[in-house]
Amino acid sequence: MFSYQYITKDQLAGFDKYKYSAVDTNPLSVYVMQHVWNKVVQVVPLWIAPNVLTFSGFLMILVNYILFSYYDWDYSASGIGNQHIPNWLWILAAIGNFLAYALDSIDGKHARRTQSSSPLGELFDHGLDSWTASIFPLSLFSIFGCHSGESGLTPMKMYLVTSVVLFTFMLSHWEKYNTGVLFLPWAYDISQLSMTLVYILTAVVGIETFHNPLFLRVYMADFLITFLVGCSLLIALPQTLYNIVIGYRQKTLLKNSVYEGLLPLFSPSILFIFLTVWTIFSPCNILHRQPRLFLWMVGVLFSNVTCRVIICQMSNTRSEVFHWLLWPLALVVCLAVSGYLGTMEELTFFVVTAFASAAHIHYGICVGKQLSKHFHIYVFSLKKRYAD
Repeated sequence: MFSYQYITKDQLAGFDKYKYSAVDTNPLSVYVMQHVWNKVVQVVPLWIAPNVLTFSGFLMILVNYILFSYYDWDYSASGIGNQHIPNWLWILAAIGNFLAYALDSIDGKHARRTQSSSPLGELFDHGLDSWTASIFPLSLFSIFGCHSGESGLTPMKMYLVTSVVLFTFMLSHWEKYNTGVLFLPWAYDISQLSMTLVYILTAVVGIETFHNPLFLRVYMADFLITFLVGCSLLIALPQTLYNIVIGYRQKTLLKNSVYEGLLPLFSPSILFIFLTVWTIFSPCNILHRQPRLFLWMVGVLFSNVTCRVIICQMSNTRSEVFHWLLWPLALVVCLAVSGYLGTMEELTFFVVTAFASAAHIHYGICVGKQLSKHFHIYVFSLKKRYAD
């Protein structure tokens, strides 16, 4: 495969000086789950590399997504009178979701246990997390679907919920970009356990139960949206702003101006502006025609932008103002909403999605190889590699 050096010399030098710093104040994590994971990690053989655990968890979430895509490509299976998703898939989704949550929670502990912690491992973990952050809701949406009347979710609501989830993820790394400390979000443990329980509940009571209101005219889908938006706006955002204000008062912020501090938010904001314009003004109503694939593209583009922010954050280098992938996206959106693409809009969308996915995978492989060579380690092995 054609290899490209995505990480600059300044960033590599920054990685050499990097030290992991994180704070976890979530009561659920501190007093319950951490004790569970400390027991679970003892079962993992010492010869297994931590990145194997990380990647295995990602694959479980990806398998869930692929299975849901097969049985419910257009989010119609949950509709009244339609053939529903097999019950075994909800059980499998619950198991896969919880195992992925467990593996993501113990990979760092296993790295310290095997004395193999490295910036490569942290970037690999957080980079995959930035991708799974979008895949989680894409599978969960199949419970409600697009064709379930008041109890369902419209494609636009799905897009907005996904945007909120990704915004919440970005907040943690924007915060670390400014403070140098990763304040682990409270919403993570709560959301992972909640999703697992919702999958189990769906298998037990059946999809039809969610067609009925919980009380008055409030449905489970309404509760989900309120919960996600509430976690973001009432927990994640205030915590992030509070920690940055504290850093400013204590003069410990890494950036010396508001502009420099806000740089990581520029590309994600521009990305969502372009995507939102496309969803609203698309002549062929692309979001409604291809809801699953459009939301997949949203997640891929977001993950690529976020990975670059994480690299700048870890290497203490300046974040870029405008990510290069936004240029072709801007061109396509302008051509689409102006009507110049005509009947070619949907085909062009397929090409853009395929290109973005391939570019992101290429980026991940090349960055992994570059850091693996730089630190003289292997991505999926504990063996040391010799300097070239």
